[in-house]
Amino acid sequence: MSEPVRHLKDREVYLLRAEQARSEADEATLANVRDRCLRAEAAWMEMADRAERTEKMRAASVAAKAALAETAEG
Repeated sequence: MSEPVRHLKDREVYLLRAEQARSEADEATLANVRDRCLRAEAAWMEMADRAERTEKMRAASVAAKAALAETAEG
């Protein structure tokens, strides 16, 4: 029996792409290719940071709504 498919969170995908871009930069022999890969890595890392902030804000929002609903019920 095969394992269930695990869906990656956006942040995880962005970090994987950043890692891939860094690997490609390390392997590049041309300076312009290396620079392009390093810019891509920086962009993926920024997207990962934004995704992490979004996840935290979403979790805080859900918790606040749950607390408000609990207060309204009680």
